[in-house]
Amino acid sequence: MRKFQITVNGQPYEVEVEEIGGAAAPAAYVAPAVQAAPVAAPVAAAPAAAPAAKPAAAAAPAGSETINAPMPGTVLKLNVKAGDAVKKGDNLLILEAMKMENEIKAPRDGVVASVMVAQGATVNSGDAMVALS
Repeated sequence: MRKFQITVNGQPYEVEVEEIGGAAAPAAYVAPAVQAAPVAAPVAAAPAAAPAAKPAAAAAPAGSETINAPMPGTVLKLNVKAGDAVKKGDNLLILEAMKMENEIKAPRDGVVASVMVAQGATVNSGDAMVALS
């Protein structure tokens, strides 16, 4: 344990800090002659838990193009289903993000191979939503 005196908003506090690992600490600490601006004590971050695996959604068929979510949001309305023919620019679904309705359009002509989201589903940026063949 090492003891430090930290001043926050003009109020001095004495703290003890336990060094868990890393490089060896200097042998002695010499306090500066002039009071420096307040510095926050470093806090060791706890290791992040591994993200939970998502349940497997309907996989995109081989050779199809996947349309991914451009931003996190909620699927407000689905305008297509598997087997529907679409033209470039057709509205596939509406994604609500930050209180705005964003139309997700078909990037090319094709047939909807699969729809991997449901109305009301929450998606993260990059999640697969629709596959075109």
